[in-house]
Amino acid sequence: MKITLVTVGKIKEKFYTDAIGEYSKRLSRYCKLDIVQVADEKTPDSASEAVERQIKEKEGERILSSIKDGAYVIALAIDGEMLNSVELSEKINGLGIGGVSHIVFVIGGSLGLSDAVLRRADYKLSFSRMTFPHQLMRVVLLEQVYRSYRIISGEPYHK
Repeated sequence: MKITLVTVGKIKEKFYTDAIGEYSKRLSRYCKLDIVQVADEKTPDSASEAVERQIKEKEGERILSSIKDGAYVIALAIDGEMLNSVELSEKINGLGIGGVSHIVFVIGGSLGLSDAVLRRADYKLSFSRMTFPHQLMRVVLLEQVYRSYRIISGEPYHK
């Protein structure tokens, strides 16, 4: 299985890059992982809704250009479906059994995802109704994908 994370913006904090590197290394036993970072747009202070929508659309175009045809797209969205770790592992395993060979997880920028990206998504996943920094969500998502593969493989993983 190929897993791609398409994310907006660069990670600047070393502790995030270290954690991402660790989970990337751990995941290499189970899948081919690719992390694609697209440029973010600067959001001016007190930007209007129209300006925010334009920013999400620009970022969305970059995201969509990074998604290959035929990939199964899972967008991280606050209004998506909430799964526990076992359910996520069943989702990933079920996609593989069903013939999906490439899953793309999409994490938007600070304003979220454009409508076009959400329409392209085959599934919307939520980790919570709370808002998290998109840099932190990369770490959380990679940890959960790693946990999913441990569950799928019947290997122990702390609960």
